[in-house]
Amino acid sequence: MSRPKILVVDDDPDLVRALRLRLRANNYEVTTATDGYTAIASAQKDRPALIILDLGLPVGDGFVVLERLQNSDTLAGVPVIVLSARDPHSNEERALKAGAAAFFQKPADNDELMNVIRVSLAPAQSQTAPWPS
Repeated sequence: MSRPKILVVDDDPDLVRALRLRLRANNYEVTTATDGYTAIASAQKDRPALIILDLGLPVGDGFVVLERLQNSDTLAGVPVIVLSARDPHSNEERALKAGAAAFFQKPADNDELMNVIRVSLAPAQSQTAPWPS
């Protein structure tokens, strides 16, 4: 069975490195992007099963990326988990309305993040009910 591919989009190299190690340790394949433009191009090329997305990105912020993903026939169904240092009070609801499956404030609890990743990927693997809204 192939490993689910996760696209990590963040411009913080330390966070990307830490997430990559954690995800690979949990048997996920990982690709990365550091800006909004590359995120869209990578998602179209690699067809990830899930995207972890920062909101504060150079070249198109996370909301622009979310909008482009939602408007793409091939990428609209890909679950997106927002992982952001931005204020959750003004950004969480906006991110969820824009199509994100979940919102985490940095630094995220690793176990909670991994659990949401597993739950978000479960529908694609088992064809069960979608992520609750």
